[in-house]
Amino acid sequence: MILTARMQLRRFGLDDGHNLFALDDDPAVMRYLTGGPGTPRAVIDSEMLPRFIDAGREEPPMGFWAAESRVTRAFLGWFSLRRADAKTQAVLGYRLRRAVWGQGYATEGVEALIRRGFTQAGLERITASAYEENLASRRVMEKAGLRFTRRFRLTSADLAAADTSFQEGDVWEGDDVEYAITRAEWERRAT
Repeated sequence: MILTARMQLRRFGLDDGHNLFALDDDPAVMRYLTGGPGTPRAVIDSEMLPRFIDAGREEPPMGFWAAESRVTRAFLGWFSLRRADAKTQAVLGYRLRRAVWGQGYATEGVEALIRRGFTQAGLERITASAYEENLASRRVMEKAGLRFTRRFRLTSADLAAADTSFQEGDVWEGDDVEYAITRAEWERRAT
């Protein structure tokens, strides 16, 4: 478990399917992922939830975490930190309920995982990406110290490998943007 000022990030369990379904069933949450349609419950139960659970077993400093309020224990969303192609690089992910948008939870969780990645997982670089028009997500990355590195266009294969359900035809016209932070940059910010 990871504790932040207002959240506890815990590993996913088999009973979290309803939390993921409720999160992904909100068209506003899915706006920049699928254009609005949610992830079918069958996909959550057979693909997403098992992947979220298994990722926590494989690499203890890495994986997916369910985010809950430390006060109410209400499900707020999820965060992830997954190794990239290189052993010293990882990718951040996050998705939060609309009810908690704009309250600093995303930045709080991202900062906690960046700290974990650099202090416990031996990472040298962490990246995150978002659809170019998702200004709120881009602002979270900037607040957490990540800097813009590149624009890129996702392919169908990229989407199929991502931490979301992919339906054929989900490739959008716009670009995605990547942000990154290195260990050295993070250490300079931390002092």
